[in-house]
Amino acid sequence: MRTPHNVKIIGPMTTQTIGFIGAGNMARSLAGGLLNNGWPANRLLLSDPDANQRRGAEQALGLKTLAANAALADAADVLVMAVKPQTLKAIAEEIATTVQAKRPLVISVVAGIRVDDIERWLGGNLPVVRVMPNTAALIGSGATGLFANASVTAAQRDAAESILLAVGVTVWVEDEALIDTITAISGSGPAYFFLVMEVLEKAAIKHGLDLKTARLLTLETAYGAAKMALEGGEEPAQLRQRVTSPGGTTEKAVQTLEAGRIESIFNDAVVAAIKRARELGDLFGK
Repeated sequence: MRTPHNVKIIGPMTTQTIGFIGAGNMARSLAGGLLNNGWPANRLLLSDPDANQRRGAEQALGLKTLAANAALADAADVLVMAVKPQTLKAIAEEIATTVQAKRPLVISVVAGIRVDDIERWLGGNLPVVRVMPNTAALIGSGATGLFANASVTAAQRDAAESILLAVGVTVWVEDEALIDTITAISGSGPAYFFLVMEVLEKAAIKHGLDLKTARLLTLETAYGAAKMALEGGEEPAQLRQRVTSPGGTTEKAVQTLEAGRIESIFNDAVVAAIKRARELGDLFGK
């Protein structure tokens, strides 16, 4: 059963200021989720050197934005790093003095970059949580994995989880390497399902359906299958077997997919994504 995430956030946590370095889509989705879940607007800040990004965030969310990352770091009790992997080191070193003085909880949503590297760039001895959300956070249906270093307190774990619960479901892992696996499954995962939708839609059109009908049937079928898996209490294999009648059309289709090595293909895709996440950590984590 899916864990609901639209519970209003109340209490002493909302006296903390959360600052987002980076004002792109992920920062906006997290900030927007917090607003929708009761976080005070005056306790949310975003910074970005790009004036267009700041303007877009202000228009979309009505929140205050800053051009200077150090000014935001000075104001934040929780600092969310939402930037590209190749820029994180320079930004972290730029704000390290301020962060050491302020000592906030640091949350990184940056793909591939490891906690030890982030902590080192920021001057060391800091509570850091590395998270991997996915693009469905933009619509409040994200799936996020979290890993905390030894400096993160129980209260700070709760704070980090509350931020990510505002845009979907969360899972904690105790081995940081598993964040790379989560990156490959849920972080990159929406693209896999979009690809399946895309090819199924193309097949429907190839065999006579018009685009509008093919798209509607494809999307509603995907939605219905996901809803059954989330709410039905059965494993995916059981659901598949239940809708696969012996000698029927579904059985023939599934046999064709299995003959085409669908399990191996998806496993190879996950391995490739894990490998790339680790490469990013090695490349930009020096």
